[in-house]
Amino acid sequence: MITRYAFFEGSIREGQAAAFRDAVLRELVPTWRAFPGILAVRVSFPQARDDGAPEMALILAVDYPDRAVLERALASEARKTSRATTERLLPRFFSGRIYHHVTEQMTFAPMA
Repeated sequence: MITRYAFFEGSIREGQAAAFRDAVLRELVPTWRAFPGILAVRVSFPQARDDGAPEMALILAVDYPDRAVLERALASEARKTSRATTERLLPRFFSGRIYHHVTEQMTFAPMA
């Protein structure tokens, strides 16, 4: 399995935290869930960070079974819809940049 992360590095505009969260959950999450072939969508709203760590308004993680499915999803109409929704909504709430990382995930149980 691979995961494509979107890091929303920057800040939420003053007084817009609740509206940002609502817009993400009501308008953006449905567009991300529409990508073909996904296994899961996870959104994380940061609560704390280390000293010196960049400020993040949101971290999005979308799981895919493999790279080929990811590539099809990125070429899909669902992605075009998602990008248009993002470009329409984010300037009202968010100041910063968005960038992506694709990772191969490995999970390990705790040591006894």
